[in-house]
Amino acid sequence: MSEVSVMDEITPVLQCKNLVKSFKEASFGVDVLKGVNLTVNPGEQIAIMGASGSGKSTLLHLLGGLDQCSSGEVWVNGKAFSTMGESQRGRIRNETLGFVYQFHHLLQEFTALENAAMPLLVRGEAPKVAAQKARTMLEKVGLSARLKHKPSELSGGERQRTAIARALITNPLCVLADEPTGNLDHGTAESVYELMLELNAQLGTSIIMVTHDKGLADRMQRLYILEDGILRLQ
Repeated sequence: MSEVSVMDEITPVLQCKNLVKSFKEASFGVDVLKGVNLTVNPGEQIAIMGASGSGKSTLLHLLGGLDQCSSGEVWVNGKAFSTMGESQRGRIRNETLGFVYQFHHLLQEFTALENAAMPLLVRGEAPKVAAQKARTMLEKVGLSARLKHKPSELSGGERQRTAIARALITNPLCVLADEPTGNLDHGTAESVYELMLELNAQLGTSIIMVTHDKGLADRMQRLYILEDGILRLQ
């Protein structure tokens, strides 16, 4: 079988075509995204850069099914979001995607273990099974000694590592990371970034990372710039 035919059989983890997102401000319409196209294959590492307000977070929200586009289409593992109801989109998000944000968004009243297990509990897994999987994932990110600590008792890097464990607990096909190191000092940011690449290699999870850090972005397999509503490969 030729290399071309093998590649043709690969189903993209995430794909969007002619993605447009418009917002209304007063009596005017603002086109934030003006026909974005992107294909993400299994295990790929992709960085997206752009000025503040260029629509990077909006694009991630559309790719993750957290918002609906004005026109165009998004496919997750070959399935179009436009064909799904809200409950099905929620299920697809839980089963195939993980999310990491600049601010960890951990639940303050729960421990690191409970936070990491939450996506599995939402899915309906037995609490004991979810806890064991969460423990294993937190060990992978170097938090085996912090399982019972609440977010207020963790450092910034530890909170972000917990958030990464939560994003990866379901073995997603792709992690959407929105400035995951933007709120950390350089050394901690570097360790979190290295952790994400290590887990990418171990688990085969694709990564789409929005970042302002050119040094980090240049180390990903592909770098795109979002400018004037258009996504361009660098």
